[in-house]
Amino acid sequence: MTADATRAGFVAVIGAPNAGKSTLVNALVGQKVAIVSPKAQTTRARLMGIAIEGTAQVLLVDTPGIFAPRRRLDRAMVAAAWTVAEDADLNLLVIDASTGIKGDVERIVAALETREHSLFVALNKIDLVAKETLLGLSAGLTERLNPDQVFMISAAQGDGVSDLKQALSAAMPEGPWLYPEDEVSDATDRMIAAELTREQIVNQLHQELPYATAVETETWSDRPDGSTEIRQQILVARDSQKAIVIGKGGRRLKAIGAGARAEIAQHLGRPVHLFLHVKVNPRWDEDRGLYRDIGLEWAD
Repeated sequence: MTADATRAGFVAVIGAPNAGKSTLVNALVGQKVAIVSPKAQTTRARLMGIAIEGTAQVLLVDTPGIFAPRRRLDRAMVAAAWTVAEDADLNLLVIDASTGIKGDVERIVAALETREHSLFVALNKIDLVAKETLLGLSAGLTERLNPDQVFMISAAQGDGVSDLKQALSAAMPEGPWLYPEDEVSDATDRMIAAELTREQIVNQLHQELPYATAVETETWSDRPDGSTEIRQQILVARDSQKAIVIGKGGRRLKAIGAGARAEIAQHLGRPVHLFLHVKVNPRWDEDRGLYRDIGLEWAD
């Protein structure tokens, strides 16, 4: 395949928390590269999924949801999303059509009105919305943003994803592929393993914990039998949160470990021995090293 026959470019997947960005990235790539949860503000790291369509390589940067920041981690996440949007070849704004244009979404749309980048809009979760409502949303966004194209999709169901993928591929600039054909993400296995464990925490716990926790992969060793031993640390801010993560008789931590081990083993394609422990650190979100590990800039 010659360079002049190929295309490659970066797409910033942006939107409010819980718009379905990570689900869409996974659908476009064709396999799981980003963690998914029905809870808002799940994505923290800037993870890139690599989708291939014909001779085009589409580098999809799954950004943290854009919302009104309240603390340092919030500011770093929002700044990361806008930085990716500025640097990308194309911005893909994902909107939860079932919630419409208000709050965080309104602020994002207003900010994009003065953009200089190409823009696609994807109205997601169309299976939950009446057709008349969708047409009204599309018309209003077209008038305000004048996007290159508007798509109506259901990332979870797969509706409209193929058409969006083809359009993204056609919009990429001509040039050689930037990653090997068999790569689906730029994230390291250590980062993905930590994210998969955090996904289990987010999905299994229903208190304030999901947003008050972090996961660090401390050690990683491959055993002679072909399996991998991973030791991870779950960071929480208070002793009461530690008790919730561990659960009565350690049952919750065991369930989190079992779910994470299965996901990590599937990702790696080999057996995994996962060991988790919980540590209380009231200032875990002030750790510069943690920001570096998940690809965020320290935000003053």
